[in-house]
Amino acid sequence: MKKYDAIVIGAGHNGLTTAAYLAKSGLDVLVLEKNPYIGGATVTRELYPDWKYSNCSYVCSLLRPELSRDLELYKHGLQVIPYVGSTTFTRDGDYFGGYDDHARLYRELSRFSVRDANAYDRYSADVSKQTRLIRPFLLRTPADPTSFKPGDIGELLYLAKTVYSMSERQLHDTLRFWTMSIAEFLDEYFETDVIKAHLAGSGIIGTALGVNSPGTAYVLLHHYMGDVDGTVGAWGFARGGMGAVSDAIQSAFLAYGGTVRTDAEVSRVIVKNGKTTGVVLHNGDDLYADTIVSALDPKRTFLDIMDANDLPEDVVSKAQNFKIRGSSGKLNIALDGLPSFNGLAKNSRLMVGDMHFIDSLERMERAYDDWKNGSWSLDPYVDMLIPSQIDPTMAPEGKHMMSVFVQYAPPTLASGAWTDTDRESFGKTVIDQISQYSPDFKDLILHAEIRTPQDIERETGLTEGNIFMGELTFDQLFFNRPFPGYGQYRGPLGGMYMCSSGTHPGGGVMAAPGANAAREILRDLKRPNIVPSAYPDD
Repeated sequence: MKKYDAIVIGAGHNGLTTAAYLAKSGLDVLVLEKNPYIGGATVTRELYPDWKYSNCSYVCSLLRPELSRDLELYKHGLQVIPYVGSTTFTRDGDYFGGYDDHARLYRELSRFSVRDANAYDRYSADVSKQTRLIRPFLLRTPADPTSFKPGDIGELLYLAKTVYSMSERQLHDTLRFWTMSIAEFLDEYFETDVIKAHLAGSGIIGTALGVNSPGTAYVLLHHYMGDVDGTVGAWGFARGGMGAVSDAIQSAFLAYGGTVRTDAEVSRVIVKNGKTTGVVLHNGDDLYADTIVSALDPKRTFLDIMDANDLPEDVVSKAQNFKIRGSSGKLNIALDGLPSFNGLAKNSRLMVGDMHFIDSLERMERAYDDWKNGSWSLDPYVDMLIPSQIDPTMAPEGKHMMSVFVQYAPPTLASGAWTDTDRESFGKTVIDQISQYSPDFKDLILHAEIRTPQDIERETGLTEGNIFMGELTFDQLFFNRPFPGYGQYRGPLGGMYMCSSGTHPGGGVMAAPGANAAREILRDLKRPNIVPSAYPDD
């Protein structure tokens, strides 16, 4: 039977990125995917005739430009279309518009509070400082603080140099920022409810925490550190839906000579003499390779596809205790036309951006209270977009596709597992909320795909439907991601590696974990480093 140089388990964008770099280096690489299609959570699916849904991940910003250039993803069809503007509607019929034009944004802020308008530049500058601090670490392997290896000592010295370059005030602000809540952070700048609510959403999206929970200020940063066309913090739509990202990476991988096998779910990793040697598929096939790479989250990697008897006891317990808590649902809606929204002209540039329907931090925290009580939020925070306005490939001419990301929805309800009736009630709650601000919205609905965390887990393999494959809290970042002792993409067995969003630097359609893992694998194999990184000597 043929033996591969490397097998990658999971054809999400990180697994494909690792595979592409390994294949580019000349290795014979096989990628295995349980679904009949590749992409994991980064997919485009036609679930209603002639409509394309980005039915899990839905916007692009965090994808590292260094990787896009190096893998020449644009030659493989990837095109990211920037969108600008955002809106938060208020219950009194007004709205706050987050314009990309600085002068217009200042006027809009002043309409609510001159004090807030004057504070915005300070807020933006302070967030930018934190962004500049974290971005150089995205394509670096975290140091093992307990190691005396030269590479780890060098990485710790790099971190020390970064800290040493800060003033006392900067260090104080940074430590506070990484541990405080998004509500506390925004209270230091703004006084207006709707402005704080508008900005706070990025601190809770995809996270089982509320706006008053410590650590949510960092989650905001995680959504600000990407870029589109060199504009830091900008977001865009992948033309053709988010599946275009995975398709482009797969195309690059195939061009380097790699192989993808779908409908190939792994049931067990084969271990012999303390080393991984292959995998067993659900259909009974055995496949062999010297290197096994898991693109699954840490729980699925160590608790589902590996035998606990093959693992150190501490790894099993750490995997069991790793925090992956589902908190999000998703609706994808086919529309017969473009809906109207209270007070907003259809030709407004704000129509192209994301829209939200909670106008205070109190309402956001109450939405989180519902989640804690085992219910979907009865007044949910949603991140709603209509990408077909600037990407005509998503829907027929004159029609539209709407993406609605929802906070909060628990992976299991207080009454037990989600039922079909629960799912429909959840979808109705979201649709009813949007219709309060859009009088013709319901009449335009042709089809709606309603996805609970349970549905997301079943389809994509994300435990509890957690989009980041693990909470982005301080105890699960850098060398603690996924857990202490295993923060450098290597597993506890010889030949085993991890490349998912459950590793540094975390979730989102970033591809950094996949690239970083490939770099470490190539180092262990003593092959030239071909992966772009933040190391000046590479």
